Amino acid sequence: MHQRSDQERLLIVGASILQLPAIIKAKEQGYYVGVVDYNPNAIGIQYADEYFNVSTIDEEGVTEVACGFKPNGIITLATDMPMRAIAAANAACGLSGISYETAIKATDKAAMIQAFEINNVDHPWFFIIENKKQLYEIKNQLLFPCVIKPTDNAGSRGVALAHNYEELKEEYNYSFNESRSGKVIVEEYLEGPEFSVEVMVVNNEPHILQITDKITTGAPHFVEMGHSQPSMQPIANQKKICALAKKACKAIGITCGPAHVEMIYTKAGPKMVELGARMGGDCITTHLVPLSTGIDMIGATIDVACGKKPILERQYSKGSAIRYFDSKKGVLKSIDGLNKAKKVPGVRDIILAKEAGDVLTDIGSSGDRVGFVIAQANTPEDAIIVCEKALKQIRICIET
Repeated sequence: MHQRSDQERLLIVGASILQLPAIIKAKEQGYYVGVVDYNPNAIGIQYADEYFNVSTIDEEGVTEVACGFKPNGIITLATDMPMRAIAAANAACGLSGISYETAIKATDKAAMIQAFEINNVDHPWFFIIENKKQLYEIKNQLLFPCVIKPTDNAGSRGVALAHNYEELKEEYNYSFNESRSGKVIVEEYLEGPEFSVEVMVVNNEPHILQITDKITTGAPHFVEMGHSQPSMQPIANQKKICALAKKACKAIGITCGPAHVEMIYTKAGPKMVELGARMGGDCITTHLVPLSTGIDMIGATIDVACGKKPILERQYSKGSAIRYFDSKKGVLKSIDGLNKAKKVPGVRDIILAKEAGDVLTDIGSSGDRVGFVIAQANTPEDAIIVCEKALKQIRICIET
């Protein structure tokens, strides 16, 4: 494709369905867009100007692509593991972005929770474990129930709750198998409502765009099944949530760009779960933030990556929500009633993640979910009601 000499260039690391909103937005804004992905059939490639067949976690490969492509900025949406490659490429190209050290702290849960501890950011007690011998050595220091999870995975993969040491030994294998490094964390089980905070850091200063209320499957795997904005928590609690989110961003050294901060409000106040130095997934930042605030978070992320001042002022205050379909184990035969569901006033999108013939399992990670409904209304309560009305129209036929 012919490129105008004055056209700004954006490199997007990843070309999957998760990155599609960024690719489309960048094209709308007039950027010449390059995408990096190991999958030559990734859906986003057809929307971009140039494609590079490199893995998103290949630090040297992504850096080499960036040095040749000479972008004004480099971004990814909603995925953690490319952050190290992006940090390395930004450093090589002299671009805005997080440092490599910060990328490690944002993608390795052990480094992250250690940074929280050093900087007095409220967090659960924890032990970093590299083998079963170490697990046995801390046996008498543990309080049950507790959570075990890999230090370097996402989407609730490898996360489990253990009620006693025997269970913990069993779940160790599950977490260990989902850990790239072989390290796992055993940590305090935090009880209370769960939140994420959507943040944009500009010139070292974190700006809170929205607080998201979450619902999960609960124990044992805590897979997220719904989100709504703005938070329905009391204002006093929201202030504490915002203060902790800002402190956490500074603790791991995010100087510019988006952050997605997850926490639980315990009896002792909010405590950190983890954070990503990127926009949140599950359509929280691509759909819910714009629907509840009018803030274009993808546009702001592109602006910050390219060294421009983002527009972060709220345009309005509405409610937005996403709810995932409930499903059972078996073979997916059909999904009916989608047209009826789309006609429910306030429904903004319905997206399917599975298709007829797919084998469905119990929901153990975010990749097991079948699809979702996104809605907008005047309040979060009303947006949730819209989602639930739409879900009632949908029939999922499963052969068990």
